[in-house]
Amino acid sequence: MKHPRGGHVLVVDDDAELCELISLRLEARGMKVTTALTAARGLELLEQEEVDAVVLDLRLEGADGLEVMGQMRARSPDLPVVILTAHGTIETAVEAMQRGAYGFLTKPFQDHELVQKLLHATERSDLRRELADLRRIVAGTTPERLLGTSSAIAEVRDRIARVAPSEATVLILGESGTGKELAARQVHALSRRASGPFVAVNCGALPPELLESELFGHVKGAFTGATQTREGLFGAARGGTLFLDEIGEAALRVQVKLLRVLQERRFARVGSTVEEEADVRIVAATNRDLREEVEAKRFREDLYYRLAVLPIVMPPLRERLEDIPILATRHLEQAAARNGLRLPRLAPEVMDLLRSHSWPGNVRELVNAMEALVLLAPEDDIRFEHVARMFDPPTSSRAPADAVREEEQDWLSAEGELPTLREARDRFERRYLSEVLRRSKGNVAAAARTASRNRTDFYELLRRHGLSPAEFK
Repeated sequence: MKHPRGGHVLVVDDDAELCELISLRLEARGMKVTTALTAARGLELLEQEEVDAVVLDLRLEGADGLEVMGQMRARSPDLPVVILTAHGTIETAVEAMQRGAYGFLTKPFQDHELVQKLLHATERSDLRRELADLRRIVAGTTPERLLGTSSAIAEVRDRIARVAPSEATVLILGESGTGKELAARQVHALSRRASGPFVAVNCGALPPELLESELFGHVKGAFTGATQTREGLFGAARGGTLFLDEIGEAALRVQVKLLRVLQERRFARVGSTVEEEADVRIVAATNRDLREEVEAKRFREDLYYRLAVLPIVMPPLRERLEDIPILATRHLEQAAARNGLRLPRLAPEVMDLLRSHSWPGNVRELVNAMEALVLLAPEDDIRFEHVARMFDPPTSSRAPADAVREEEQDWLSAEGELPTLREARDRFERRYLSEVLRRSKGNVAAAARTASRNRTDFYELLRRHGLSPAEFK
């Protein structure tokens, strides 16, 4: 949709008469204007509408205008914000500009001053949007944002906006499915390394030997199968960000090498004594309590303190239920577009049901639920019963223990020949592995410990039985 000639301006001021006056003045100059009388409403409108510039009162009722500006810029880092106040001082103006304000005007203001600032700001927004669109077309990707208007996710966005410009290591904590990788990508996008690569690796998905080689690379002949020299992820991420997901799963020997990189900013490929510069910023994430891992001697204390310089805690979905309507709508749209289907409408009572669910799988579970609803809902409207069936399928009325006993007995009670001992053992082994993965929520390291097997052997068992840890996350 083409924007108005002067762009779309959001005015956030608790003076209703002033909002109306500014609207009249700006609309007379060809601008589209949306107004909000509270900070919360202004932030909500930013999530719902595409805005080119903001006029923001410095002293809103119950809110600090500079803090609100920080939250706005965390959502949209390049958004021009013009601060408007009746309490102008040089110190306040300097602080506002240092925090990224596009302009600063003191009430009463001259019409032409405000209009000129906004015309320049919206013109810059148009150019930036065109450039971003071209980049997305070339890259074939569209950047995602941390959606929501809750205070919990607003704190995360504010934290990201504060830590991103530095070069410090960042540790992102939170349950599985809370969006830790998305937060890591936001840190990268707002950093001085944004033009460099973002490279991600799941430390729990690879055996220790393979993870070490994957991270640092290796030279030809370093080990059996190393037929050529290979650059690792530290090399691939040069000039950008390396995201170490599930860092709590890394073996102790890999932790030692990571500690050296963080201390010396240098590393050597496996099988080599020649050191290279580690020109990367490290962002790590885990769903574990690393302090407990340190006490249990499974994680190095010195590495923990090196990683936890700037921690960011991702809230579980049950602590940000007010964000569910925005998240559900957005992921429903994406699921429909991805599958080439018509976008169904969520009935009002569905939102109440979604908000009442505990969401143990967090945002990832919500994404999967929206995908299932798009594919399985028989009509254009998604109604209460469609979602209720998904959360409480008919088979759930049978006790889990009864279901397991029935599955265990099916081959014993069946007519015909009994399976061989090997076949019976394989069936039991597969069920056992599935149950261990289910209880550990797909965490291979935890599942391997429960089964008293090392991770290499455990991966081999999973491969033999055709099981994927991702199916249990």
